[in-house]
Amino acid sequence: MADLVSIDIPRKSRKPWIRGVLIVAVLATIWHVFASFLWIAPYSKSAREIFPGGQDTLSSYMIPMFGQSWSVFAPEPINGDYLLKVRAILPKDGQEQTTDWVDATAVETSMIRHNLFPPRAGIGAGELASEFKGKWDALTADHKVIVGLSYFTGGDWPVRLNDKLQSYGAPTLIAPYLASENTVIKYATQVARAVWGNSVIRIQFQVSRQNVVPFEDRKTPGVQPPAPQIATTGWRGLQVAPGQSDQDFAEVFKAAYDRLQR
Repeated sequence: MADLVSIDIPRKSRKPWIRGVLIVAVLATIWHVFASFLWIAPYSKSAREIFPGGQDTLSSYMIPMFGQSWSVFAPEPINGDYLLKVRAILPKDGQEQTTDWVDATAVETSMIRHNLFPPRAGIGAGELASEFKGKWDALTADHKVIVGLSYFTGGDWPVRLNDKLQSYGAPTLIAPYLASENTVIKYATQVARAVWGNSVIRIQFQVSRQNVVPFEDRKTPGVQPPAPQIATTGWRGLQVAPGQSDQDFAEVFKAAYDRLQR
């Protein structure tokens, strides 16, 4: 029987740039898994301080694109939907015209419904609405009256809104609320420009929570969902975040909005 002859096949080494890409991909994956673990784990301030920059950096990274939690499971599953609506003031024949409300949440949800590869852009409005509603709920009754008023005149309207809220005390509630409101304003500005163009003068947004019918009553004839809980805010001036691209946003959002109108 003939002797078997072994043949050494030389290994082809990867190019340096390929190794570099693989290393970066591995490090990015480790970073994301670590951040996600801290985010969805039971809240612990000391644990989240392990993350470089602490809680603020972690929140900035996870929200709104990667936010998630265990709240879909028992014993306290999600039992309501958060909605974010936007409308605007437009110039028309020398006057000002108020548009109808656009349900930004419905537009984004349409991107992920019946989609095997849903984009993360389909959950941004819901995440923003959920965070905002929590901050709004924490305000005092006096603060809620103030945020229900309109602030848009002049470039200093954000300062005047802050000063008015501060005059009613509880500053620890005001800063988180205004941070959330400013984020929603920037988002609402993009929605308004995507739908109605750059002629938008000012915007107003409405955040609400719609609870579902309780599980034990889901099959009872005639049972209606509870009334929506609306977080009332007034008209606001336009706000744009650094690096924010109205064009890129409009290409995605306007296409989904037009599909819903058909």
